[in-house]
Amino acid sequence: MIDAAIDLLRDVEVDAIIGPQRSTQVNFVMDLGDRVHVPIISFSATSPSLISRTRYFVRMAQSDAYQVEAIASIVKAFQWSQVCIISEDTEYGTGIIPYLSNALQNVNAIISYRSLFPKSSTDDFIYKELYKMMTMQTRVFVVHMSERLGARLFLKAKEIGMMSSGYAWIVTSGLTDLYSLMNLSVVEAMQGVLGVKPLIPKSKELDYFATKWKTMFSHTYDDIKPAHPSIYGLWAYDTLCALAMAAERVGNRLLDAANISYSSVFDLPVSETGHELLKEMFKIRFRGLAGNFSLTKGQIERTQYQIVNVIGTGDREVGVWIPTHRISRKVHQIASSSFSISKSNLGDITWPGGSVVVPKGWEFPVNGNKIRIGVPQKSGFNEFLKVEKDPRTNATKVSGYFKDVFEAVMAALPYAVSYEYVIYPFEKSDGSFSRSYDDLTYQVSLQENYDAAFGDITITANRSTYVDFSLPYVEGGVTYVIPVKYEDPDDKWAFLEPLTKEMWKVSAAFYIFTGLSIWILGRRVSTSSRGTAGQHAGMICYFPLFPGQGIEGTLICLILVGWTIVSCLLMSTYTASLSSKLTAQRLQPTVPDVKELIESGVYVGCQRGSFLVDFLKRLGFEGSKIRTYKCAEDCHEALSKGNSNGSISAYFDVMPHIMLFLTQFCGKYVVARPIHRTEGFGFVFPKSSPLVADVSRAIIQLTEKGNILNIAELKSFKPGCAAPDTNINPSSVTLRSFQVLFGITAGVTLACLGVSLIINLYPDVNFLQIISNFVLNTGSKFQALFRDFMQFFTSLPPRLRLYFGRA
Repeated sequence: MIDAAIDLLRDVEVDAIIGPQRSTQVNFVMDLGDRVHVPIISFSATSPSLISRTRYFVRMAQSDAYQVEAIASIVKAFQWSQVCIISEDTEYGTGIIPYLSNALQNVNAIISYRSLFPKSSTDDFIYKELYKMMTMQTRVFVVHMSERLGARLFLKAKEIGMMSSGYAWIVTSGLTDLYSLMNLSVVEAMQGVLGVKPLIPKSKELDYFATKWKTMFSHTYDDIKPAHPSIYGLWAYDTLCALAMAAERVGNRLLDAANISYSSVFDLPVSETGHELLKEMFKIRFRGLAGNFSLTKGQIERTQYQIVNVIGTGDREVGVWIPTHRISRKVHQIASSSFSISKSNLGDITWPGGSVVVPKGWEFPVNGNKIRIGVPQKSGFNEFLKVEKDPRTNATKVSGYFKDVFEAVMAALPYAVSYEYVIYPFEKSDGSFSRSYDDLTYQVSLQENYDAAFGDITITANRSTYVDFSLPYVEGGVTYVIPVKYEDPDDKWAFLEPLTKEMWKVSAAFYIFTGLSIWILGRRVSTSSRGTAGQHAGMICYFPLFPGQGIEGTLICLILVGWTIVSCLLMSTYTASLSSKLTAQRLQPTVPDVKELIESGVYVGCQRGSFLVDFLKRLGFEGSKIRTYKCAEDCHEALSKGNSNGSISAYFDVMPHIMLFLTQFCGKYVVARPIHRTEGFGFVFPKSSPLVADVSRAIIQLTEKGNILNIAELKSFKPGCAAPDTNINPSSVTLRSFQVLFGITAGVTLACLGVSLIINLYPDVNFLQIISNFVLNTGSKFQALFRDFMQFFTSLPPRLRLYFGRA
């Protein structure tokens, strides 16, 4: 091909070259064309990597990058989450991969495996790759190959059973358009395959051309049934028409080859006509056999894609994809805006194996095997999930709330899933623990013995690095319980408990402050107050019974009235609180928080085999202060020991187990607040398992319908008794309750002292007379003002007085 191109450019001195059919051929030829300014026109090179490499390359075919969105729309329409890409290891095969990967990512589908087939693949290599893909979960395959290698692939896939029910195959336009030219055995192997190809609009010109083509084909090949012209043939016809139009516009101008040396094969003459031809081709617009002809950036404009289903000896259109990422069942519906990416917008499809059931897109590795569901087996904390063995039949029986939820979720899936329970024992035969929930989740990630797992398995960040979780079906959260402790009514210091320490201190301070204020005021008017220092101290504590006369006596009375009100209220509150303490049993109002537990260095406990050991260490507990237990009874015993050996001060667990613990030991423990937020219990699957999304959707549906809650009610897992109230209001009277009254009393007392101080600083001023005169003057002014107003009112006309009277 390269030698032929050089001969054309050097010897024939052509102004344009049509015909590099392969992307690998075009790569070198386009560089020659760019050097000598000769347009290189291809109607079959579709690799996206050829775009924009040179301005003298013109692609008259649809780029493979255009069809990837049509393929991604099919994947999205059927909600397939995983896709396996099969392509040949050439530039044609690999050029589409980046575009296809991005398109699938945009519809939330992942590429689970990418298989590259050398163009010269042997049968053994094809079998080996197909068997490898057969052992994977993915059952959706996108094939991008040349017709020869693709035909061999489908023949081998049919032989090993991969063209049967449950599989979905999608082929790109390169195979779809040439399907009619393949022999009958390949056609039979490709039954049920979906394909995409550029949509060719119907026209009279196309019908006439097809008739002439079939007639000519029949005369040439008597033993072959004439086929409809391929899209490549139509693009070739439109290419010749466009080039002829451009040549007519440019005129018959030849290369000026004078004074050109030919020292080597690469010393080629530069065309003076090629540039003009290229310019005219970009201006040409006409309706060709393949549709409207228009060049943009060196290639024809983007078109719609036809989605076809291989049935019998032909293909049947099941939908049309348009560049706005939508699918329509028929071409004439494209103008409608009511359709979207949905399988309901596609026609009836017959899948491989003759099935009409849409493949779910995945299967577990070995055909016919059930999904192995890991179930933890332990001797304690099994109220939610219990695993027992029948002593007679030695059969394993799984029961409990979690099992009912799991089976309800599996039944809610849009397809049937066959599964079996595989026991995962936590304990050895001697009763010692040897495994944990982390071990179980890791085993699921390996997929050697378990394909999934459920139970009281908390969703954690560490576990999510190697497995995938469904949405939680039980709420999470970690908290702790401590033994209930009641106040001792026979405590000798019980009489002090009605008031807080702050209240006692402030009350005593105000008592002394009030007495001192009265003593200061009374000392100025009472001669009996002028005694010894001891007598003065006694008067301060006792208060003067006769405050005296005059203004000081009035101030003393004001102080005594305020203090009497406060003391009476305080005494009545104290009496009520003390009576309550002596007649009713109360919980101790304080529950130590996590910080206090850590600082005090006490022992705490948690469930053995759970994530809580690492969780408590992250909170700040020392590993030596954490004890693990395998059943609720052991925890209860450790909490009941007080401060003796083997005891714990608090027991940590997730909320579902804490609620059951409180129910089992009703009234003996109190739960702490707040709850440390964690995710709840979820079903465990291997990374990228297609079941995760469907199971999560099923959990949401069951939760919204209330089915999961109904299962919990049937199992009676709601707490059977009310836990002691941890939000107990303090029984002791706090300073906050009396701070306003104390403030008023202090204000009145200080005001009285201030008045007394002013009177003593200015003894010559008769403040009583000044106040009396001020009151008399103010009253006289008000009387005069009222008298003047009445005189003005009586002087008004009767009607006006009547109006003001009504108003």
